[in-house]
Amino acid sequence: MAAESDPEFETRRQLTTSERDLDDLAARLTDWLADRIPADSAPVITEVSRPQSSGLSSTSVLFRASWQREGRTESGSYVARLAPEAGSFPVFRHYDLAAQYSVMAAVGQRSDVPVPPLCWLETDESVLGTPFFVMGRVDGRIPEDNPPYVFIGWLFDATTDERARLAHNTIDIIARLHAIPDPESAFPALRAGGSGLRAHVDATRAWYDWALAADGYRIPLLERAFDWLEQHWPAEPGPDVLSWGDSRPGNIIFDGWDPIAVLDWEMAAIGPRELDVAWLIFIHRFFQDIATGFDQPGLADFLRRADVVGDYAEITGYHLRDMDFHLVYAALRHGVVMARIKRRMIHFGEDTDTADRDDYIMHRAALEALLDGTYEWDRP
Repeated sequence: MAAESDPEFETRRQLTTSERDLDDLAARLTDWLADRIPADSAPVITEVSRPQSSGLSSTSVLFRASWQREGRTESGSYVARLAPEAGSFPVFRHYDLAAQYSVMAAVGQRSDVPVPPLCWLETDESVLGTPFFVMGRVDGRIPEDNPPYVFIGWLFDATTDERARLAHNTIDIIARLHAIPDPESAFPALRAGGSGLRAHVDATRAWYDWALAADGYRIPLLERAFDWLEQHWPAEPGPDVLSWGDSRPGNIIFDGWDPIAVLDWEMAAIGPRELDVAWLIFIHRFFQDIATGFDQPGLADFLRRADVVGDYAEITGYHLRDMDFHLVYAALRHGVVMARIKRRMIHFGEDTDTADRDDYIMHRAALEALLDGTYEWDRP
């Protein structure tokens, strides 16, 4: 399929590939687990592997451990989530795994949103060379990112009604997260103070400056988008809630069409509801635009803007506001991701620079249309 050779798919593959040796990781984890699992003998780690895809920048390692206790063999399947190596040219400036762990724990305690069972957090970098935490493995299926579900796979092959059910369940997960009361107290690691939206945009600007502008890689289109946000700032941003951050089906494990574990919390923050809903809408449109660019039908019936906004209102009773603003902001945030990935590829000799820095953004045309108010949400 032509899509498999697209730079976006190759970029995601390269970005989630770690150079850590799996045998070395297994040996280190074995020593570390010996002090955490009460057993008659040291645990034995087997079946160590990396998932076909993981988050945008952290590394995940799958493993199985078995041990003897009181004459019985016990075992468990786990996922270790590791911060990126210092030399891996990371996408994000900060990887606070302790904060991610605490957010997931609080979500599990304060809501019925399913999160993977949390086992251990390790902040001592000497163990694996970077902080990490370990979760129980949850078996199920996840909509594909590589190649995206708009081209192939179980979601692509589903019926319209089945996709509608999955979309509704995804929106319901977001709504349940937003319903967690008193988010500033519930998630102290995310507390920013003042307006959540102001703090969120300011943090994104600081991220852009670190990831690109500080080294002379200014992206005029992204800076235009930052200016646009200031000129169109919402008069009333709405109440702050827990924002999942990377809110999309590709970060949910499903049993059939039902969510059984919500993953990837590295972009979690405190902010208005629209952050998550706009991200959900835009990331699907990003994939859908890739599909139509290859003259493929994609999934035009899935996660349409009007459907998502209407479904969210029906579930929550809350009517989203300033969605044009938040969709531009979602496209801007994804633009920083894509431009940083481009820089990473140049850094490792996997790509070359371009004369027009706006070409660092794969969805350049979409962002330009959003800023001009000409993006057509009703087209396939």
